[in-house]
Amino acid sequence: MTAASGETMAAMTTSRRETASVAGLVGLLAAAGVTHLVRPALYDGLIPRALGAPRPWVLGSGVAELACAAAVTVPATRRLGALATAALFAVVLPGNVTMAVRMQRSRRPRTARRRVALAVAWLRLPLQVPLVLWALRVARRAA
Repeated sequence: MTAASGETMAAMTTSRRETASVAGLVGLLAAAGVTHLVRPALYDGLIPRALGAPRPWVLGSGVAELACAAAVTVPATRRLGALATAALFAVVLPGNVTMAVRMQRSRRPRTARRRVALAVAWLRLPLQVPLVLWALRVARRAA
């Protein structure tokens, strides 16, 4: 194998990784966006009471996720779409905190299912950081 062919293979591997990263981010955004629109009640509890009625916020965030997915899909808008995605992931953190706190404070009986849901609510909070970093990495590579 020549040095040039080794470099070509490395570039192909990097390209595949980048393609997989973009596809994964688009898939995550699209799935979340569709779920927000089709099953909005799942997300109503995420909206802080100070923002008023939750449904418009839930539906709006679903539309925003789908818009980000579309923008990240297109190479010409990928950088802007990925930056918008990073901002979106950062902005939804208070909603995730709200949900975890409300579940923690709830007086409802702690069934096994509710204990799992509570654990998931708290465990998802630190996941926002890698999601933001993922979107920023996609933006950086699109530049």
